[in-house]
Amino acid sequence: MQQQRDYDVLIIGSGAAGLSCALRLPGDLRVAVLSKGPLREGSTFYAQGGVSAVLDRDDSVDAHIADTMAAGAGLCDPAAVRYTVEHGAAAIGWLIDLGVPFTREEKADGRQDYHLTREGGHRHRRVIHAADATGQAIENSLEAETRRRENIDLYERHIAVDLITSAKLGLEDPRCLGAYVLDRETGHVEVFRARSLVLASGGASKVYLYTSNPDTASGDGIAMAWRAGCRVANLEFNQFHPTCLYHPLAKSFLITEAVRGEGGRLLLPDGTRFMQQFDPRGELAPRDIVARAIDHEMKRLGIDHVLLDISHKPAAFIIEHFPTVYGRCLELGMDMTKEPIPVVPAAHYTARTSTRGWPAPRYRRTCRPGTNRGSRIPTRRWWSATTGMSCGASCGTTWASCAPTSASSGRAGAWSCCSRKYGNTIAISG
Repeated sequence: MQQQRDYDVLIIGSGAAGLSCALRLPGDLRVAVLSKGPLREGSTFYAQGGVSAVLDRDDSVDAHIADTMAAGAGLCDPAAVRYTVEHGAAAIGWLIDLGVPFTREEKADGRQDYHLTREGGHRHRRVIHAADATGQAIENSLEAETRRRENIDLYERHIAVDLITSAKLGLEDPRCLGAYVLDRETGHVEVFRARSLVLASGGASKVYLYTSNPDTASGDGIAMAWRAGCRVANLEFNQFHPTCLYHPLAKSFLITEAVRGEGGRLLLPDGTRFMQQFDPRGELAPRDIVARAIDHEMKRLGIDHVLLDISHKPAAFIIEHFPTVYGRCLELGMDMTKEPIPVVPAAHYTARTSTRGWPAPRYRRTCRPGTNRGSRIPTRRWWSATTGMSCGASCGTTWASCAPTSASSGRAGAWSCCSRKYGNTIAISG
């Protein structure tokens, strides 16, 4: 007999987005979080470099916004950028309160503060990090806090197969009712019913041969949303990280951008630097520029990788700041304190889509499944800038009265009129 479970909120995905959402929901809601494998087996855990926010007195919100807009090559939504940057420091504060052990240093005046590094596209040091294993530190802290919450049930080794919609059941009222979920231990498909459902299922970079992502990043959430009636667009926006370790045994091992931020140089096989030919910022140009430059040189010269060299820095500095990268390279017979390491670009991030021309609030989006993908165009559309999905609802209200509430409120019951009418599929991360 097929088992059925009932929850207020079902979250598909257990990375930073999914666990953060679960923790911010009210404690009187019953919440289920699904994970394909162990809770931490997602892209968050493998992230290295850090998180950008305005945390230094010499930095400013306007400077961070300007850097972001420039790196976005004119495709960024200015309102979304401003909202994100203005709330960045508060988000970091929330993570610190959860116990994320960000790296600290002693300043010149003797006080202790967080160490900020620099990455491509940033004019200031504004990347807070936990050595070179920031994602692991964040995921561990989120997981520990989630396991302490009595209202949150965690289902590891459970794979969402498809969303349950009223349309698939032959019902007229268009709603998302939950999901069919495969229990990998028993091999049985279970029914998870939920008043609201959150897609926090990660990206799709495993469609590429070379990627920094784990095997779980197969685009399931995007596909399920599409089958449920959401519209997907701009899926060509995939970010390529410039520097993954080139070694047959490395398997998608990322070399954090902070290596270049701390002075690492990109070299051709003969030791020649080349980034200045492509951008005056050199190795600190945004990722897309650096990745294209490396790709260009590899094709021009017929080589299978370029080199990344930080061996001119003191060995103690390298080991302190990049213990994860240093240790992994050493396991593979390379000492980055003494020699360059081979790197190649690889698919890294299923980037979010442009929202120009769409009503696009800069908050979590409520999504109405079941919209006809053919000639019927809904009268109201919401765009999920974080998953590349838009959904429509023809409720007839004005945009102002139908707009979703801010995610920072953390209120699962505070969604818009269409949420109450149609049920909820909230796409918060891709």
